[in-house]
Amino acid sequence: MLDLNDVAVFVHVVRYGSFAEAARRLGIPPNTLSRRVQQLEAQLGTRLMQRSTRKLSLTSAGQDFHDRCADAVEGLVDASQAVMSGNEEPSGLVRVAAPADFFDFFPMEWLVAFLTEYPQVRVDLVLSDARADLIADRIDVAIRGGVLEDSGLVARRALDAGLDGLVASPAYIAAHGAPSNLEELATHDCLVFAHPSGRATWRLSTHDGTEVEVQVAGRLSGNTVQVLRKAALAGLGIALLPSTMTRRELRAGLLVPVLPQFQRKGHGVHLVYASRRHLPPAVSAFIELVVARLGDFQDLPMKPPGTLA
Repeated sequence: MLDLNDVAVFVHVVRYGSFAEAARRLGIPPNTLSRRVQQLEAQLGTRLMQRSTRKLSLTSAGQDFHDRCADAVEGLVDASQAVMSGNEEPSGLVRVAAPADFFDFFPMEWLVAFLTEYPQVRVDLVLSDARADLIADRIDVAIRGGVLEDSGLVARRALDAGLDGLVASPAYIAAHGAPSNLEELATHDCLVFAHPSGRATWRLSTHDGTEVEVQVAGRLSGNTVQVLRKAALAGLGIALLPSTMTRRELRAGLLVPVLPQFQRKGHGVHLVYASRRHLPPAVSAFIELVVARLGDFQDLPMKPPGTLA
């Protein structure tokens, strides 16, 4: 009779794409996993995997065996985890990928509260504007804004798609005046995402849903929202920024709305992870923290467009 532990190891190695990653997730040495798969192959009398230093692939027999047993194995694991989860204290390492400027907008105090509540958890932050490969980079959860690619990953919405609005500093408006219509934006310095031409096309909507396009240009561009936000605060031009990133400055009068009747729908923020199944309690706890905190952040009151602090 087959050893079900060996079958479970095989399924996990296939799921995570390598012995090393499966070992990290399961907390078992890679050589132990390799030995168990070899035992399974010996019991079945056939090779299930082709191994190399860089790549792991299934044989046709391995693919067929995996397809037949994976759901059953994962069902057993889910059942056992459901029974044990009520008593399991979150612990271990949580690797989190987020944009480089994430904590310029969202308070680090969130992590203070999280690590205080769960003293056995460690958090490793991987902050970069490059999109992380969750499997290759050993990321447990990624915080992503913008358009999501159809990658087969699990995506949980943490912040609803708000509205992007045009803003500028009072100093810029005092020096250059405020545009009275979209066409006048062509005569202003507009802060755009990096492009060799310094030009961009902004697609905006009116309150009745009518979409319009306007060509804008400026002498300063950048590749992150934070750069454009700081440039707007410094009086360098008009920027099109997410309302969630400018609400504090608008309330304080450090920025003022420009043409508030025109806005652009944003894309929100999602938490992305490899699978709903087998989430370690520490990862689940971190996901719930971010969902709750971003929800609180989104619910902060906003003053009507055109008003100052």
